Amino acid sequence: MSTAGTQVSYAFLKKTSLFRGTTEEELPKLLGCIEPAYRDFSKNEIILRQGEDITSVGMVLSGRVQIIEEDFWGNRNIIADIWPGDIFGESYAFLPGELLRVSAIAAENSSILLIDARHMLEVCSSACRFHTRLVQNILAESAKKNLALTRKLSHMSKRSTREKLLSYLSSQSLAAGSDQFEIPFNRQQLADYLCVDRSAMSNELCKMRDEGMLTFDKSSFHLKSEMPL
Repeated sequence: MSTAGTQVSYAFLKKTSLFRGTTEEELPKLLGCIEPAYRDFSKNEIILRQGEDITSVGMVLSGRVQIIEEDFWGNRNIIADIWPGDIFGESYAFLPGELLRVSAIAAENSSILLIDARHMLEVCSSACRFHTRLVQNILAESAKKNLALTRKLSHMSKRSTREKLLSYLSSQSLAAGSDQFEIPFNRQQLADYLCVDRSAMSNELCKMRDEGMLTFDKSSFHLKSEMPL
């Protein structure tokens, strides 16, 4: 981990969910109030470790972060992918003493902005309206993440590996508005996300392809409109 060499532009920040509704002119005052830190992380480096007590909210400036959960035996479950402009860690940062049940890992070389949760909630005379907006934006993000978790649980609730795959791929197709789309996971990551064995999942995908249900090339998929009998 190192201090980020270049700080992010105000034009980027005002487009993020956390700073939504803030102008480029207002951002210098707001950032001066909440005093963020900028850090660089190498691919596979741990940003937040399961079991830690954290006080800062993270935002991805560049790269990609994965939120993962590991059991006693080291089996991984990918909870979410965090992309530039997205935040993470807020649920724990706002609950002092609540130890992390997940880890945040840099899926690729990433730059992260870290904000002390207390600075986000404290009201000051110079920027109190900014704090109100920040809290509103965080609540909106939490609601969006709850919906994403609900979708993930819907996929995982299916009984078989095939049903989980069909549920996930169908949702991706609907989100893309097309029967041809790309998913954000490689095979191992998709298996971790759906909580299935990678080999079994790969075999099932091949069977579905051979049955004419879909075609795929790496992370690109094409679903067929008519399901075989």
